Amino acid sequence: MQKMPLIALVAATVLLSACSDRIKDTHPQQLVSKRQAVFKKFTKALEPMGLVARDRQDYVKASFVASAQALQELASQPWPYFTADGNYPPTRAKPEVWSQAGEFKLAQDKFLAATDALVQVAGSADVAAIRTSVEAVQTSCKSCHDQFRFDRQ
Repeated sequence: MQKMPLIALVAATVLLSACSDRIKDTHPQQLVSKRQAVFKKFTKALEPMGLVARDRQDYVKASFVASAQALQELASQPWPYFTADGNYPPTRAKPEVWSQAGEFKLAQDKFLAATDALVQVAGSADVAAIRTSVEAVQTSCKSCHDQFRFDRQ
């Protein structure tokens, strides 16, 4: 009698996974998966700083500095995964990443510079300067996404 609910659960799981529109990264080097993993770490590092910048969380020097340094350490990691053979599903990168490589590199450089500036003010307790630096990093991210990334469908 207990086998029936288990069979139904397994069948439902299989059906739901078959209906998933998420495309798997089957590339041998998993370039898309690797860069997406780094971008998720960007978000994890940046979110608490954004809360401080928007006065939704108190500034705590040690944790803010740690988040800024974590973001700085990650800042250069995804770009090597945007290779010529890295443009395949499930990428959300627009063709402009490759056709406008100079502009894409410029966007990377702006992000790196904004991240470095954030690290410089992170321990200052100057909330106005911190807010400005966090906003510069977020603006850099958004600008690059607007130009080089497809929105989710």
